[in-house]
Amino acid sequence: MLEKIEKFQILLLSVVIMLGLIISSIVVTNALSKNSITVTGSYSQNVISDNGSFEFEINVRNPQKSTAYQILDKQKPIVVDYLIKKGFKKEEVDSRTISCYPSYKINANGNTTNEIAYYNVSQNFSVKSNDVNKIKDVSTEISSLVNQGIDMNVYNPSYFYSGLSDLKVKMLEEATKDARQRASAMLKATHNRVGKIQSLKMGVFQITPIYSNNVSDSGISDTTTIEKKITAVANVTFGVK
Repeated sequence: MLEKIEKFQILLLSVVIMLGLIISSIVVTNALSKNSITVTGSYSQNVISDNGSFEFEINVRNPQKSTAYQILDKQKPIVVDYLIKKGFKKEEVDSRTISCYPSYKINANGNTTNEIAYYNVSQNFSVKSNDVNKIKDVSTEISSLVNQGIDMNVYNPSYFYSGLSDLKVKMLEEATKDARQRASAMLKATHNRVGKIQSLKMGVFQITPIYSNNVSDSGISDTTTIEKKITAVANVTFGVK
């Protein structure tokens, strides 16, 4: 009887060992199949903006509202003629709605009264062109019209690259290639190779001045410079074989 029990225990132990080996084999196989490496690839390219714009406003102050409007009407043609002489077309100059609000007098105690001191009348203009150098030059020169009695505020110009959408597709492809090269270099020391892509996530694009190293988690979209550097980032997970 004792001999039968010992044989049964030996048999049971053998089964347990075999099951353990099978399970271990499955775990190892699954672990190997799940082996992966995640790498960030990047690609940068410089571009030159091919269109731009700038905005400015004409301001008039006068105790009489009607007079303020009349002065503005006389100044507008002067500004438009200036822009046309600088090479802009009429359709490239867009005038916005005129705004008007009163400013009230201040009494001797420093308190605002209900008596109107003057009216502020202003109108915004937007100028667009595919000639970015002309935009740059005129945006810095137009304020010279103050010498003709025109009160104006000129805002910084903005520059854009129209081919950005198509370029982003190409740059994402190049960033993915860069990620593969980096993964291959990292795995070379372990005698492994890069397998198929398991997941791909496009990072934000950084559009910065050409010599800038600034980055942002939400991306940068510079419009202040004509020459820009565009950087694409791709986070890629590769299988390992």
